[in-house]
Amino acid sequence: MLKKYILTFLISMVPLVELRGAVPFGLSPLFGGALPKVPLYILCVIGNMLPVPVIFFFARKVLMWGKDKKYIGKFFTFCIEKGENGGKKLQEKAGRGLYFALFLFVGIPIPGTGAWTGTLAASFLDMDFKKSTIAVMSGVILAGIIMGLASMGLFGAAGAIAG
Repeated sequence: MLKKYILTFLISMVPLVELRGAVPFGLSPLFGGALPKVPLYILCVIGNMLPVPVIFFFARKVLMWGKDKKYIGKFFTFCIEKGENGGKKLQEKAGRGLYFALFLFVGIPIPGTGAWTGTLAASFLDMDFKKSTIAVMSGVILAGIIMGLASMGLFGAAGAIAG
């Protein structure tokens, strides 16, 4: 069971997969059965939020340094463009509600959004660290709730009842 907790925690830290992949994994019967929901949820939120300060303060510097390097340049350029484009879209759509838009961007679990991309966008937009971290964490909490409900089949059951 400890192995599943560790794997779930590590999955929640992986870019693009994050909590959105860790919650369904933790609830699956793989590696000894489903984990208890509350500890799983807390573990996934902590794992997803752990890289946020590093991303906010250092990712942009590392990406700018590596964008012209031979082997890593294309990937680093891709990450820079993703962060800049995400930041521009947030700023255009949000106006004064930028932190609320960041919350929604991170909280609605669709591919390409999440704590990593949201934090990178906040860094590129020179947003306030404390406010953006609160927005990202709130978004991670929302995404965790949505993914937990989806993994337990609640949305499918609601659709079957309504349809």
